[in-house]
Amino acid sequence: MPATLSRHVEMRAFDMRMGELVEPHYHDWGQFTYSAEGVMTVLTEDGRFTAPPAMAVWLPPGVVHHIRTIGPAKFRSLYVSSGNLDGMPDRTTVLSVDPLLRQLILAAADFPRDWDEDGPEGRLMSVLMDRIRVAPTAKLHLPLPADARLRGVTDALLADPSDRRTLDEFAKTTGAAARTLARLFVAETGMSFGEWRRQRVLLAALERLGDGMPVTSVALDLGYDSPSAFIAMFRRHFGETPTRYMQV
Repeated sequence: MPATLSRHVEMRAFDMRMGELVEPHYHDWGQFTYSAEGVMTVLTEDGRFTAPPAMAVWLPPGVVHHIRTIGPAKFRSLYVSSGNLDGMPDRTTVLSVDPLLRQLILAAADFPRDWDEDGPEGRLMSVLMDRIRVAPTAKLHLPLPADARLRGVTDALLADPSDRRTLDEFAKTTGAAARTLARLFVAETGMSFGEWRRQRVLLAALERLGDGMPVTSVALDLGYDSPSAFIAMFRRHFGETPTRYMQV
């Protein structure tokens, strides 16, 4: 990664291998992280942020993060200098990428590092930044708690999203009553236990679909009795079937 930026916005583009991990680091500038193909998961101390090709993750300056892929991914990242952050989120956020924004990102990926700020490249980059600033947020964030008892529950679901134990069953191994765990889930994650678990399943589904796993296999792997039940859940959340949603 560059030690400094040569322009107020700089593009970095490369392909990531299956299972590749970018080690924890941070930047003095903002980062708009996008995968043109494949699914990336960005991890920070605040949680997990998953980005299929219809989404991107915005990271403000100074946020320690690392990036993980399940299958191959085409990494396309915009670095934004501290003087150009007006209108950008002040916290790590998943943003929707519509077809126009996607095409602008792909076009900018072909720019040289010293692109002409006063020419056509500069005008395209200005439009690209304007589109990012108005991009809707997407609920693909999985907040992680600090409480050790609650982490026992969330760590189990992170390891196995098909785990169907109830909160009463988890309480037997965590040293806290189910009522306490339920209260802590809302206080520390802003979600109920059921909402957090559904979000975990959705993010796991996106990672598996991005790896090319068939829908039927994803459904069974995540503990659904039938693919139709999984597809119905997915459609309720994303408004599309898994196959259509993952199409670029």
